[in-house]
Amino acid sequence: MTERRIVLDTNIWLDWLVFNDLSLLYLKKEVFERRAEIFIDAACEAELERVLAYDLARHTLDAAAQGTCLAECRRIARRIDAAAPEAERKLLPRCVDPDDQKFLELALAARAECLVTKDHKLLELAHRTKAFRILNPRAF
Repeated sequence: MTERRIVLDTNIWLDWLVFNDLSLLYLKKEVFERRAEIFIDAACEAELERVLAYDLARHTLDAAAQGTCLAECRRIARRIDAAAPEAERKLLPRCVDPDDQKFLELALAARAECLVTKDHKLLELAHRTKAFRILNPRAF
């Protein structure tokens, strides 16, 4: 069976690593049963590392917990370092939030089946991407 290639945005990573969001149960099952593979790159990992240090309401993490979350992310996700060719990236829709463009570019570079997000600005682009789908966790 071919593994599904998946990209997660930072908030989905937080839901997985910190908040244990139940809407991710199916996604986690697919990954743990090796039917799906998650991809990450340096830019997306750096954002996750920054956000893990934020005050996350009742889930503020100390340095050790942040390190544990990053280690788990690195264990789960396959790191890619090559960007998609510029000509292909130019075909991507532009996200209203320029900070979110990196997730579209990662999904393209990873040849992902889908980008999983709850971000409304990214979800608004779902009908404009042809190379991959943009889905919320429940639609996944």
